[in-house]
Amino acid sequence: MTAALQSIRIALRSLRVNKLRSALTMLGIIIGVGAVITMVAVGAGAQARVAEQIQSLGSNLIIVLSGSVTSSGLRMGTGSQLTITEDDSAAIAREIPAVQVSAPMVRGNTQVVFGNLNWSTAIQGVTPDYFEARDWAVIDGRPISPEDNDGAGKVALVGQTTAFNLFGDADPLGQIIRIKKVPFTVVGLLDRKGQNSYGQDQDDIILIPMSSAKKKVLGKSNSNPRAVGSISIKIRPGEDMGEAENQIRELLRQRHRLQPYQDDDFWVRNLSEVLQTQEESSKVMTYLLAAIASVSLLVGGIGIMNIMLVSVTERTREIGLRMAVGARGRDILGQFLIEAVTLSLIGGLVGIAAGLGGAEALSYFAEWRTLVAPAAIALAFGFAAAVGVFFGFYPARKAARLDPIEALRYE
Repeated sequence: MTAALQSIRIALRSLRVNKLRSALTMLGIIIGVGAVITMVAVGAGAQARVAEQIQSLGSNLIIVLSGSVTSSGLRMGTGSQLTITEDDSAAIAREIPAVQVSAPMVRGNTQVVFGNLNWSTAIQGVTPDYFEARDWAVIDGRPISPEDNDGAGKVALVGQTTAFNLFGDADPLGQIIRIKKVPFTVVGLLDRKGQNSYGQDQDDIILIPMSSAKKKVLGKSNSNPRAVGSISIKIRPGEDMGEAENQIRELLRQRHRLQPYQDDDFWVRNLSEVLQTQEESSKVMTYLLAAIASVSLLVGGIGIMNIMLVSVTERTREIGLRMAVGARGRDILGQFLIEAVTLSLIGGLVGIAAGLGGAEALSYFAEWRTLVAPAAIALAFGFAAAVGVFFGFYPARKAARLDPIEALRYE
C-alpha cells in the first residue's frame, strides 16, 4: 500500500510541474466528454418529445378518415366527400373484438364570441366515447354525456389555449359563449395536450356534442346526414394493432360495398405506429450523434498517449535512477498509468460540467428540448477513464521495460 501511495504522489507531482501541458492534454478529453453528454441530451430530448406526442394522441390509437371518390372519371382528393358514418363507427365497435371504443367526430373552424372578446378556433362535434378513445381528461367540470348528445345539448368543453384567449385567468365553467350566434354553456375544461406531430396546437379547440354540431353549428352532409369526418378507434391493450387495422379495413370495405378491384374510399392511419417509427429514428440519430462525439474522446486519448511518450523520454534518467535504487517495473508502470488515468479523470469531470452547460445553453438559446440522463454522464465518465487506461498503458509499459543502465546513460 505504501508503494502504491508513493507512486500516486510522484505521478501527481509530475502533473503539477507541467500544469500547462497537462491542461492542454486534458482538453481533448474535456471536449469529448462534453460533446458526448450534449449530443446524447439533444437526442434524448427528441425521443422524449416524440413520446409526449404519442401520449397526447392516445394509446393504441387508429384513425379512420374519409377518402377520395371518383366522379365522372376524376379522382377527387382526400376528404373530398364524407364517406364514413356514425353507423360505420358503431359497427367497428360492435364487430371487431380488439376494439375497446370507437368515437366518430366532425370538425370545422369558426369564430367564437365571449362578451366583447372573440377567438377563431377549431370546433369538434364528438360523442362521449371520444374522451376515452383519445385519453383526454377533463380537469375541471364534466365531459359530454349521452344525454347531451341525444338531446343536442348546447354545452361545450374548451381547450387550454382557447380558454386563455377567451377568459384569461377567469374560471370558464358556467360561462356562455356564442358559436355561430348559438349560445353554448361551458361545462368543462380539457387537460393540456400540447402540439401534435404536425406542430398543431391540440389545445386550441372546443368540443361540443356531435348532434349539436350537425344541427346547430357545422351542418349536415346533404348526401348523408350520418356522415362524419373521422373515427378515433382505441384498441384494447395487448391486441395486435396491425391485425386490428386489417380487420377495420375489411369491415369498412364490406359495409361500403367495394369490389376487389376498387380502391378504398377511406384512409386508415395507425398514428401510434407512425410516431413510434419517428422515435426509432430519433434513437438512431442519438446513437449517431454520440458516435460522432466519441471521436473527440479518441483524439483526446491519442493526445494523452503522445504526451506520456514525451514524458517517458524526458524522464528516462529519472526512471533509471529509481530502478537503480530498487524500484520495480510494476512501480514504474503504476506511476505512469496513474498519470494517464488522472489526466483522463480530471478531464472527464471538467467535460461533464461543460456538457451540462452546453445542453442547458442549447435548450435556452436554440430552444431545443434536451434531457440529460445520469446514465449518459456515467457512461461518458467511464469512457474517459477507460481512455486513460488504454492509451496510457503503452507509454507506461515502455517506461517499465527500460534498461536501468541504458536509462542512466541517457542524455
